[in-house]
Amino acid sequence: MVYITGWGHTKFGKLTDQSLEDLIVEAGREALGHSGLGADVIDGIWLGHFNGGMVGDGFPSSLAMGIDRGLRFKPATRVENACASGAAAIFAARQAILSGEVRAALVIGAEKMTHLPTREVATCLGHASYQKEEAGLSFPAVFAQFAQAYFDRYGDHTQALARVAAKNHGNSVRNPLAQMQKPLDEAYCAAVSDKNPIVAPPLKVTDCSLVSDGAAALVLVGEALLGDAPRAVRMRGVAQVSDLLPMSQRDLLAFEGPRRAIHQAYERADVTVNDIDVAEVHDCFTIAELLIYEAMGLAAHGHGADVLQGGVVHAGGRLPVNLSGGLKAKGHPVGATGVSMHTLIARQVLGQADGMQHPGAETGLVFNMGGSGVASYASVLEAAK
Repeated sequence: MVYITGWGHTKFGKLTDQSLEDLIVEAGREALGHSGLGADVIDGIWLGHFNGGMVGDGFPSSLAMGIDRGLRFKPATRVENACASGAAAIFAARQAILSGEVRAALVIGAEKMTHLPTREVATCLGHASYQKEEAGLSFPAVFAQFAQAYFDRYGDHTQALARVAAKNHGNSVRNPLAQMQKPLDEAYCAAVSDKNPIVAPPLKVTDCSLVSDGAAALVLVGEALLGDAPRAVRMRGVAQVSDLLPMSQRDLLAFEGPRRAIHQAYERADVTVNDIDVAEVHDCFTIAELLIYEAMGLAAHGHGADVLQGGVVHAGGRLPVNLSGGLKAKGHPVGATGVSMHTLIARQVLGQADGMQHPGAETGLVFNMGGSGVASYASVLEAAK
């Protein structure tokens, strides 16, 4: 087994005074200090960073050496898998520990985005789609296809998408690291207005996640170092599934890659959705969160709205989703997202999530996704001590 024993997390948002290196060092230094391990014990560093042309730092893995001089000459690797780059870095470090080559790993996810105009950010993110058929499509336009397909098959779900947005904004108020920390009511999110225009029909501004700067970091260890850890969260079951890149070759509403990854993680952890107490999932767009409810097994196809109406996924519900505010309100610095999610669920299952805490949370789900449901990473986490 592999365990999370320390974490760090910068605030997400428009961090104009911090460079990519600053973010990497801040999150990594906090995680290393929190773990109680010296830099000499770390055997490898993995950095999740999408970039896609957003910054000039095309070779950033060794920027982590600035965390502590004791990390010099440790192997450091950049990992990229679109918006799942953070989870990809965690999974790579986990495999190195399981192989026996590494005792402890430092994993960092980071992204610097807000210095660019939104249009340029959209162009960079668009590199994560199938260029032969989808070049020129922004990701709002990509997920608008999911939403329109959903509306065509199951009816107009504008209100359900608004409910997702309002829920996550409401949650963000209790997360001091979130970018927005601003409640939005459901009526505002449902209506087209000057402040909430259509971005890509039927998606509005309130259906889209935020352009953000930020970083998060974790220390992972194997069994040999567990006795020295002041806290530990067990990675009880994980799974990665990669699907076909072209959207034209998939049934968008089956959301098959995410579904397979989540259920494989359940199987490997020997749990079902009924055993999950809390989840952080990849709500890059509100339609994605609705589809993820169905992929998790919370609702049948076309019935994701039912768990919103019943309060299941709200704070205080049976299985609250995105108590952090999610990508929608916490922010979405692409390479940092998967690491942030694992950090937040680790805090939940240890009872250390402060104002975000779901009472009695023991088992949590993380789902981080790259591209249009292409790279899917799921983790089931639980407290080990």
